Amino acid sequence: MQLLICLRFYATASFQLIVGDVIRISQATISRIIYRVSTLLASNINKYIRMPISEEAKSENKRLFKEIGYGPGAIGFPSIDGAIDCTHVRLIHTRLLNIEEIFRNRKGYFSLNVQAIVGPRTEFLDIVPEWPRGQHDSRIFQNSRIYMRYTQWELQGMLVGDAGYPALPFLLTPIANPTTNEEIRYNEIHGRTRRIVERTFGIWKRRFPCLSRELTTKIITSTTIVVACAVLHNLSLIFKDILVEEEEEENVDIDEAVPANEPHWQPGEGFIVRNALIERLFR
Repeated sequence: MQLLICLRFYATASFQLIVGDVIRISQATISRIIYRVSTLLASNINKYIRMPISEEAKSENKRLFKEIGYGPGAIGFPSIDGAIDCTHVRLIHTRLLNIEEIFRNRKGYFSLNVQAIVGPRTEFLDIVPEWPRGQHDSRIFQNSRIYMRYTQWELQGMLVGDAGYPALPFLLTPIANPTTNEEIRYNEIHGRTRRIVERTFGIWKRRFPCLSRELTTKIITSTTIVVACAVLHNLSLIFKDILVEEEEEENVDIDEAVPANEPHWQPGEGFIVRNALIERLFR
């Protein structure tokens, strides 16, 4: 019964009072149930949300990402582990107590800035749910565990991200003002490869409407719900419960147009890697 109550909340985004009225349970009990079940689901994060471990899984991921990038000339990026981006989850400010202002974004409402790395099958490979929306995407990334794993060479592939991220040896970003045919082709392949993360967010939020409307729960409960929904999304892919895709508009945040600094790398090192890739693929 508790599991079904929680799933109903995820799927309908109804107020807890309404969910409780349907089955004659108080709002306070509904709130405790949502937190309890979400915590149990989220505790499976390391089992169902992780980067590929076996060499076979890593190779398959890279092959599928290369196919995603195929365009004229049948060229795709090699060695791509995942696509990275952030998406916002709205919050109701009345539950944020005295820390509400740090969660207010440039559009005036409150939200979490959720970072995710996704795979070629629209699965979550890594998720960071707890940052306020006002924080820049690049700062969230540079303070994440996945960033440390790349800088310490624990992970040796590459990610693709938008212009909100700095160009790093393990992170490919688009060229701001392409001037040559090779740079234009690079941006086209980059766009096709990175678009998988936009598709994943669209599918995820349609599957769990509570993420696309407003969470009325406390901060700790809201971040737990985000992780729980990511775990359930990956489980749905494992069990072949596939949603029919809808066309999603690409959401570009103006605040993310300027990349941040690259504190742990020599200036330009990411650009050197990107230029070498363009040279290898197109010249």
